[in-house]
Amino acid sequence: MTKQEIYQNFLLYYRKSFIIIAHFLVIAISYLVSFLLRFEFSIPKNEFSGFYLGLICLIILKPAVFWAFGLYHGLWAYASIDDLLKIIKANIMASIILITSVVILGGHGFPRSVFIIDFFLCTSLVGGLRFISRFLKEGYYRNYDFHSKKILIVGAGDTGIMLLREYRKNPSMGRVIGFMDDSHMKLNGSIHGLKILGTRKDIPRVAEKYEIDEIIVAMPLVRGDQMRDILSYCEKTQAKIKIAPQLNKILSGKLVIKPREVQPEDLLGRETVAIDLKGVSQYIKDKVVLVTGAGGSIGSEIARQIARFEPKEVILFDHHENFIYFLNLEYKVKYPGIKVKTFIGDIRDVGLLKQIFSKNKPRIVFHAAAHKHVPLMEENPVAAAKNNIFGSRNLIYAAHHYGVEKFILISTDKAVNPSSVMGLSKRVAEMILQAKSKNSKTKFMAVRFGNVLGSSGSVVPLFKKQIAEGGPVTITDPNVERYFMSAREAVMLVLQAGALGQGGELFILDMGEQIKVMDIAKNLISLSGFTLGKDIEIKIIGMRPGEKLSEELLLDKEKDKVTKHEKIYTNQPQELDNALLNKKLKELQYLAKMMNNAEVIKKMKEIIKL
Repeated sequence: MTKQEIYQNFLLYYRKSFIIIAHFLVIAISYLVSFLLRFEFSIPKNEFSGFYLGLICLIILKPAVFWAFGLYHGLWAYASIDDLLKIIKANIMASIILITSVVILGGHGFPRSVFIIDFFLCTSLVGGLRFISRFLKEGYYRNYDFHSKKILIVGAGDTGIMLLREYRKNPSMGRVIGFMDDSHMKLNGSIHGLKILGTRKDIPRVAEKYEIDEIIVAMPLVRGDQMRDILSYCEKTQAKIKIAPQLNKILSGKLVIKPREVQPEDLLGRETVAIDLKGVSQYIKDKVVLVTGAGGSIGSEIARQIARFEPKEVILFDHHENFIYFLNLEYKVKYPGIKVKTFIGDIRDVGLLKQIFSKNKPRIVFHAAAHKHVPLMEENPVAAAKNNIFGSRNLIYAAHHYGVEKFILISTDKAVNPSSVMGLSKRVAEMILQAKSKNSKTKFMAVRFGNVLGSSGSVVPLFKKQIAEGGPVTITDPNVERYFMSAREAVMLVLQAGALGQGGELFILDMGEQIKVMDIAKNLISLSGFTLGKDIEIKIIGMRPGEKLSEELLLDKEKDKVTKHEKIYTNQPQELDNALLNKKLKELQYLAKMMNNAEVIKKMKEIIKL
C-alpha cells in the first residue's frame, strides 16, 4: 500500500471525528468572536458570567441540533445550495433553542446582539468550510494551463454548465474560454466567472479572436434546422466540432458527460420518441416474432428493439448470410435469454416460407425485406416486381393461412404518387395487403416513412465513402430534399404502429421537415475535417430516372388523421375490387416471367390506378 493510499484510508477512517471536531471549533470561535465584536474586543468583567452560561448552552445544544439536521453526514466536496439552506435552518433552530435556554437559566441581562452576530458568523463559517472543500475538489485553482486546448461551449444552459464543471475537474481535457448563447437575457453575462461572448452568429469571430481549438455544441434538444444553422457557423472556423449528449441521458446513466463527435443523426435535431411500452409489450411478449430482411438497417434494428419486450422466440430471415451471422452473434451476447433462429433464403421461395410458418408458427411478422435502391430498380423492374410485390404477397398469404396475429409491412414515402419503379412496387404491395385484410383474421398493416439516415441505401454512407476517397461528393440536383429519420426512431414508431393497428391501416410516420441533400453533404464534409471547395468538391450530376426533387408522405391530407400517437397518422383504406386486382396481378406475374421490363412498368402503373 502506497503512502497516498495509507493517508486516504486514515482520512476516511477518522472523517466523522474530524467533521464533529471542526464543527465544535466553529461553534466556539463564532460565539467568542460574536462577544468580542459586541464589546469592541474588550469584554467587561460583569459579562463573563453570561459569556460562560451561553458558551455551556451552546456547546451542549448546537452540536445536537446540527446532528439532527444531518450536517455531519454530507460530503463537503459536493456542497450545494441545498446544503446551505440546511445550514441556515439548523442555525435558526439552534439560535431559538439557545435564546430560550439562556433566558430560562437566568441570563436576562445577556446581550441580545450576540445571538444575531453569532447566527451570521456560524452560518458563514459552517457554509464556508464546505464550499472551500468543494472549491479544492473541483480544482478551479488548477485550471489555468495556458498551453491546453481552448474550448468554446455553445449553449449556456444546464448541459453547458455541467460540461464546464467537468472540464474544470479535468484540466488536461482543455480550458473553457467562454460560452455562446442566443438568449439576449444572458448576453454579456457570466457563468462561474466565464463570459457569454455572443450569439451563434458571433462564433466565427470569437473562435478567431481567442484561437479556439474545439467548439462543443451543448444544445442537444434544438430542432434540426437550428442545429444545422449552428453548425454552419461552427464550420466557418478552424476548430474541431463536437456535441454534448442530452442531459437526461447523462442523468439516466446511458451516456457519460464527455462530448462526442457530431453524428449525421444530430443534423435532424429530433426529440426522443416516447412510445407506449405497455401497449407494445402486450402484442410482442411471449410471442414468436419473424423479421424478414433482418440483415438490413431497419430489419436489424427491429430485431434489436423487440428483444427488450421479451418475445418467446425471434426468427431472423434474410438472403444475406453475413449480416444475419453477425446479428445472430449479437443476439447471443446481448440477449442470451431469448431463443433465436436464423433462416437464409428468399421471400420468393414459397416452399421455404411454408416450412418456416408451419414449423415455427410465428405470431407476429415484421416484413422489412425489399429491394430499395431506386436507380437499380429503374434498371431492373422485373426484379422489383418479383421481390417487392410477389415476394410480399407470398408472405401476406402465408401469414393469413397460418393464423399470424399481426403483420406489419415496412413501406416507403416513395409509394405516394410513385414516379419510380421501387415506389410503384411498394404501392402495389400495400394494395395487396389492404385487400387481404378485408377477409382475414390477421391484422395486416403497413407503415410508411422516408429515408433512414445512415442506412445502406441512404446518401450518408455514399457521401462518407466519397469524402474518404478525396471527393468529389456527387449530388443529383442542388434543390433535392428528402425526409430523414434515424433507424432507432423509425423502428420505435413502427413498433408503436403495430400496437395501434386493428387491420387494414396504412400508417404514416411524422418525418418532420424535409432536408436539402446539399446541406447534408456540406455538413458531412465539414464534420470530416475538410473545407468545401478547397479539400473536397461537390459535383452536380443531374437527376436520375424515377427521382423526385421532393418526396411526399400523404395521399390525401384531408383524409389522414392523427392516431393516439402524435407522430403517427393513419390513411383511410382504399376501396379495391379484389377480383380485378387479382386479375391484374396475374397479368403482371406473367409479364415478369417473360422478363418484359417495359410492360411490367406499364402494368404496375395500371394497377395503382385501380
